[in-house]
Amino acid sequence: MELELQLIFKAIGFFSLIAIGIPSNVIILTVFTHVRITEKKLLPSNIILTMLAMVNLLVIFSKGFPQAIHSIGIRNILNDFECKVISFTYRICRGMTICVTCFLSCNQCIILAPPTKAWLYLKQKVPTNIASIIIFLWCINAAIYPSCFLHVRAKANYTTSKYTLHLEFCNHDFMTFASYVANGIAIALRDFFFVGTMTLASCYIVFMLYRHGKRVQGIRSSDKNNGKTVEYKASRAVVLLVTIYVTLFGIDCCIWIYTVTVSRVSPVISDARVFFGTLYTALSPIVIIKTNKKIKTVLLCSTKKRLLQSTDLSITESSE
Repeated sequence: MELELQLIFKAIGFFSLIAIGIPSNVIILTVFTHVRITEKKLLPSNIILTMLAMVNLLVIFSKGFPQAIHSIGIRNILNDFECKVISFTYRICRGMTICVTCFLSCNQCIILAPPTKAWLYLKQKVPTNIASIIIFLWCINAAIYPSCFLHVRAKANYTTSKYTLHLEFCNHDFMTFASYVANGIAIALRDFFFVGTMTLASCYIVFMLYRHGKRVQGIRSSDKNNGKTVEYKASRAVVLLVTIYVTLFGIDCCIWIYTVTVSRVSPVISDARVFFGTLYTALSPIVIIKTNKKIKTVLLCSTKKRLLQSTDLSITESSE
């Protein structure tokens, strides 16, 4: 009975994540693709958000789906090659969510920074090198996970070492203690560096927003809304995204610390860690859709167009 309840809650959690995460991230990708085609350009921040939506989708497909399928009793459906691909995709894209969110916060930090010599250099260089920076981030994450193609295998009747991660359909056997520790150190260094950087950037953004708020206090109430510029609203959205990520990362770390201090980890704890580790892929697109002016404008125009078409069709049918 306890196992059944665990699987029910697991299924509800991951199928909800899929139901929310896929449509919302697809909306972001569709809108920005439409803008790129029709307007021939995208703002640097919107390019970064497009990349975030893409890696969010890949995380959902490579981790959310396997967890959801596993929760309804489907077992052992992947072969060795499929396990390697899915494991590599999840790990590299999970790393990219950290790096891209960090890049987003740093980019907004640069936008808000005063026009001093050092900041001017970044203001000029970063917008023109968005693609190169994103490719560099992909390379960093790809370099961390060669073990996925070396040591990941589908579950079967074979002996594994004690340095093995037992996933839903696959085993990631590091074989040796040195390999296991090296992989853990590389991931930890990456995570804490980028999470620390995005936290510092967000603190600077909050400081700049505070200064902005102090400046507009003396403005007449009728002009206060004008004082809240597009950059101001975008900055608040970035701070919210970083806050969500850092909170979920903190929960993930707390659960991980607990798992290394006990001799036997309950499957519920492991599933909870995976859920909180992937929850950002469903929460972040909601924040982006709610706060991004370009997305709201395109969606509003699309809605009005459909309403007009529906009205014209009704009038045509009535006249006939």
